Amino acid sequence: MGDTAMRRKGLYRSVAFLAIAGLIAGACGGDDDSAPADTPEETSEEAESPAEEPAEEPAVEAGDEAEGDVDTEIEEEESAVAYGGSISVGLEAEATGLRPWEDTCSSPCYNMMISVFDKLVEMDVNGNYVPYLAESLTSNEDFTVWTMTLRSDVTFHNGVELTAQSIADMFPIQQAGAAGSSAIAAANLVSVEATGDLEVTYTLSEGGSAFPATLSRAPVGMVFEPAAAADSEGFSMAPVGTGPFVIDSRDLDNETTFVRNAEYWGTDPDGNALPYLDSISFRPIPDEGTRLDALLSGTVNAMQTLRQGTIRDARNARDDDGADITLYEFQGNNVGGGMYNVLVPPFDDVRVRRALTHMNSQEQVIEALGGTGISLPGTQWFSPDSPWWSEKVAEAWPKFDFDGGVAILTEYVNDPERSDGKAVGEPIDVELSCPPDPTLIASMQVVEQLYTASGLVNVTMTNYDQQTHIGIALGGENGFVGNHQQHCWRWSSDDDPSVNLNPALAPPTAEIAEAIGLPGVVSPLNFSNWFSPTAFQAAVAATKTDDFATRFGLYESIMLEFADQVPVYYSGHTATAIGTESNILGLNSWHVPSGELGIGFPSAEGRWAEVFIAS
Repeated sequence: MGDTAMRRKGLYRSVAFLAIAGLIAGACGGDDDSAPADTPEETSEEAESPAEEPAEEPAVEAGDEAEGDVDTEIEEEESAVAYGGSISVGLEAEATGLRPWEDTCSSPCYNMMISVFDKLVEMDVNGNYVPYLAESLTSNEDFTVWTMTLRSDVTFHNGVELTAQSIADMFPIQQAGAAGSSAIAAANLVSVEATGDLEVTYTLSEGGSAFPATLSRAPVGMVFEPAAAADSEGFSMAPVGTGPFVIDSRDLDNETTFVRNAEYWGTDPDGNALPYLDSISFRPIPDEGTRLDALLSGTVNAMQTLRQGTIRDARNARDDDGADITLYEFQGNNVGGGMYNVLVPPFDDVRVRRALTHMNSQEQVIEALGGTGISLPGTQWFSPDSPWWSEKVAEAWPKFDFDGGVAILTEYVNDPERSDGKAVGEPIDVELSCPPDPTLIASMQVVEQLYTASGLVNVTMTNYDQQTHIGIALGGENGFVGNHQQHCWRWSSDDDPSVNLNPALAPPTAEIAEAIGLPGVVSPLNFSNWFSPTAFQAAVAATKTDDFATRFGLYESIMLEFADQVPVYYSGHTATAIGTESNILGLNSWHVPSGELGIGFPSAEGRWAEVFIAS
């Protein structure tokens, strides 16, 4: 395995030591006996997070092939920095809202949010959670009370000083927001108090050794000016944070422009004021080919993509056609595919989900996506280079077996008690839904042809823009059940597994939460609506310990249950990328306040404060 793969593995090991609370993490009880009672957890610029190495590493030989020639190295870019200038960035979709407490943020949205808001805690290149707007974060012995000290030199864009009271005043706003309320419930966070001018005290109803991770994510840890947030709709058009850039203009579906925050608190490791750029504009360009062409023609100076075909085309333009671009690729822990809505017949029957998964050829889908040589078939939420990847799960996942899938589906359609209410022998109806990207459409056409060839499936294909696609999955009016059937999706996180798994495994409806004795613990992010008490309890238990072997076993058990119940399907482990003109530098070398390199650009989410235009 190459140096890059080892860097990725080291990142995950470090994260494993400081377990992430994640959404819904403390909903069930349990003691954490792994941390010494007389040693509080601390996150500070001086604090170390020594990761305990596992006695025996899970087999990850497939990771060599998975990495391929994807260059994910995060390192300093050698060039003299320069101030001034403006750049434009092509995004795959518009961000209709920029409210950290309210809006579920995808990659395009996050590129904008991170430009205007700072987080309390960030992740460095080694996978450690380190202070950002915070200067320190400590806990009591049982992790129920966390005390944070803020930086003293920070002001919001409207001139208001950042104080502990600002953080306390954010809390009721976050509690009322769709995204914030879920994250707050996740962390068992019950109160946020200003206990000094710059001291904030967080109180949890149950201990959580991983609370710093909650403060590294948008719903709770991304800081906004609470008085400005009183006008929620207005805030989405004119957000007010402490970040390196200030909103200048916002023309939805056309262009959003941010200008340099002259009062920004951040500096580079040499003490130079940030940001370097005068302004940065974000332009939604949904079509992948058009967005790449915009970069190649100079219409935009940078672009992000989550598509393997676009990465392939960008590589070809650079390597074969001599395009003067730099491609920053990030393999990370990224798997694509989708989910079955298990509360909608016929997907409520595991036979249907298993049959359709057997009938879905990942190799053909990967080829249609343009990912041949870039993507490996997926078997679990963890990539082969992750220490959480399990050989046992890889063996258990239902592989492509068209005839076997047909046999299982035949059993369902001939069942007089089939759940969809159709007559015995009638084909099932399946809606395949993806955003209107040509490569995604091509990949779904592969699936459509396979399903149709069985003679047992009537397929309808729908394509919605990304925001509509997300909204359909979220549901809301129908209790977060969603209106989808088989729905394209991507799971990507270089954080601890709990970040994605806990909200994905929590009760999807109030009825289910009531039935298991957890009223109000409802996750709108359980997009498949599949709920298993054993899987949920395993996810919760994994956030109560920092022992790698214990946590590995718990996550493996969850993924084995996925392989058995098949609430999701996969289309391969994928890279993401940001492409730039070659004179746009600094994307690969942003820093946390201690001077360490940050985590980079996972999921094509760039930090733009240290980006500059080289002369």
